[in-house]
Amino acid sequence: MSDPAPPRPLPAAPVALPDITARCTGCGRCVGACPPHVLCLEPRGWEKSALLHDRAGCTGCGRCAVVCPFGAIRMRRTDR
Repeated sequence: MSDPAPPRPLPAAPVALPDITARCTGCGRCVGACPPHVLCLEPRGWEKSALLHDRAGCTGCGRCAVVCPFGAIRMRRTDR
């Protein structure tokens, strides 16, 4: 019988976080594409805009930036 595999280390903090620019139209595609569900739509007057509401929960995968049809999300390096 072999020894069980050692536990996997926890994933490192993301090296990039989404930076949501003023080009955001509030379409919600990024919210639907976010696997850890850390993005939401925030009402701003009569408009909506995407918001990263949980920085610590973000994995930095970049799916939000890929699906944004308006180029409103850029992944920015972070030093956290």
